[in-house]
Amino acid sequence: MIIVTGAAGFIASRLAAHLNALGEEDLLLVDDFSREDKRANYAGLKFRALADREEFLKNPAAWGRPDFVFHLGARTDTTEQDEALFEHLNLGYSKVVWNYCAEQQVPLVYASSAATYGLGEHGYKDEDALAEVLQPLNPYGRSKNDFDKWALRQEQAPPRWVGVKFFNVYGPNEYHKGRMASVVFHAFRQIRETGGMKLFRSHREDIPDGQQKRDFIYVRDVVDVLTFFMQKEVPSGLYNLGTGEARPFWDLASAVFHALNLPVNISFIDTPEDIRDTYQYYTRAEMDKLRAAGYDKPFTSLEEGVEEYVKLFLLKQK
Repeated sequence: MIIVTGAAGFIASRLAAHLNALGEEDLLLVDDFSREDKRANYAGLKFRALADREEFLKNPAAWGRPDFVFHLGARTDTTEQDEALFEHLNLGYSKVVWNYCAEQQVPLVYASSAATYGLGEHGYKDEDALAEVLQPLNPYGRSKNDFDKWALRQEQAPPRWVGVKFFNVYGPNEYHKGRMASVVFHAFRQIRETGGMKLFRSHREDIPDGQQKRDFIYVRDVVDVLTFFMQKEVPSGLYNLGTGEARPFWDLASAVFHALNLPVNISFIDTPEDIRDTYQYYTRAEMDKLRAAGYDKPFTSLEEGVEEYVKLFLLKQK
């Protein structure tokens, strides 16, 4: 049995579908399954059972000993300010899963985040020791970094474990995420509704409008790497998961226009003042650690990923 938490959400539901495609159907899917807007994410999956998140937390052992755990369930809203919510869902929840895996000696992959890197003042290298000096910009990022630090200090640990620092993931099954959905998703919606796309203006003299950069990674690549961590015994620790390439928002928006066979029509609006001082102008995952662990597949280009997402998924949404 493989346990997947957060299974009604974006990445975890795509992972469960990928595991099904590999012939893995003995899955315990864990989440809050009460939201109707997430139902489509898991409706077609094959699994042993659905487990309510809070019931699972009370006694994980009641569901039987798994062979592997993917703990991807978390509160991921970077604008949420309720520290108690993060304490429960991102720290407490993760500690229960960690301790269960340590007691049962079950390998674990859990979701960390590139939000732990803050403004990138210490770079974007996935060295375990760096966790102690990172300065995340919001409660979400702090909760992820706090758990990373806690995990690294534990003497009792799963036989092998990986904390995955996801960069800017986009792709199908993010439709329920609202404002936390990817820029690809929002660009598609805005272009279809208005014929144009508004990007944040640069407020730095050294960076032109539209040239703010992120490491965008397609969810298909993400679930392939997660499966790699299950199939191969890699050294335990924190691992970045991006493409290793920073691309401008201009390129991303242009790719959406091209996928829709429309002329590029991009304009700019001021970055809101409440986030202007902490706005990230650049992120790029350093991927040497994953490559050294043996993952050698190429990552999907931004243009290819956006085209597939738009044509095979977004345009077919009802």
